[in-house]
Amino acid sequence: MLVARLHGAADLRIHEEADPVPQAGETVVKVTSVGVCGSDLHWFGEGGIGDAQLTQPLVVGHEFAGVTLDGRRVAVDPAVPCEECPSCLRGYRNLCPYVRFAGHGQTDGGLREYLAWPDAYLHPLPDSVSDLEGALLEPLGVAIHAYDLGHLPLGGTAGVVGCGPIGLMLIQLLQIAGASMVAAVEPLPHRAAKARELGADTDPHGDLDVVFEVAGTDQAVDTAFEMARPGGRVVLAGIPDEDRTVFRASTARRKGLTIAMARRMNDVYPRAINLVAQGRVDLVSLVSGRFALQDAAKAFGEAQSRQGLKIVIEP
Repeated sequence: MLVARLHGAADLRIHEEADPVPQAGETVVKVTSVGVCGSDLHWFGEGGIGDAQLTQPLVVGHEFAGVTLDGRRVAVDPAVPCEECPSCLRGYRNLCPYVRFAGHGQTDGGLREYLAWPDAYLHPLPDSVSDLEGALLEPLGVAIHAYDLGHLPLGGTAGVVGCGPIGLMLIQLLQIAGASMVAAVEPLPHRAAKARELGADTDPHGDLDVVFEVAGTDQAVDTAFEMARPGGRVVLAGIPDEDRTVFRASTARRKGLTIAMARRMNDVYPRAINLVAQGRVDLVSLVSGRFALQDAAKAFGEAQSRQGLKIVIEP
């Protein structure tokens, strides 16, 4: 099978490797669609993300869908928690310190033609959800989890700072949830235009009940704090380049803000699938480029340029 393996920063090579052999409780999946995520770009551009660094060639890619060898279309949950630690037993599987995560650390991800994955983390796709949409259920799940952490009041107001794919998904979720107004901040004109197309107000706004930061920069965090009302809530979902976030403490302190940190997602795939199957969330229009596996390096270069929205690789 063909595999795209990252050997170092900006060093993504195509290899021919043996097909996977499933272990007990695993199923072989033919990968059909893989989304390129912002965290993948950290691996590609920096050779790591946060305190996790590349120690051996790695197959990245954690947003993916495919078809099992017996013909079942599935979305793949990339996170396999241990199910035994205190976090897992308390229901916080996304916080498991022993999680195996596709395309991270020592666990190869989805940028290959086939992989073997635990059956429990394969989610059947209805006919109304395409393989392309199936791959984007993972970032949608991240957006759903961030939304859950925001505790939006009924009819409340919300802001989104950073209108990449997850930010654009959050805008849609907030409207579904009944937000009376969604303000968005995005410096890139084409992304701001998409936010407006999805119903967000891109004029500056303040005094909002909850603000979601999805850009991963200190400036975005400060902007989110400025937009939140006194006593409001800010959810930090962006991942900073240097594994450090610095913000103006006086703003957060004087406003008495509650700050929540978002870590991936927690058991939201069924909700994500239902939202897409019902046509309540538009994922397809967020895709701005589709590439073959052999052109994976080109796909990552386009994603790094941030000239589009979502880049998808189709093995």
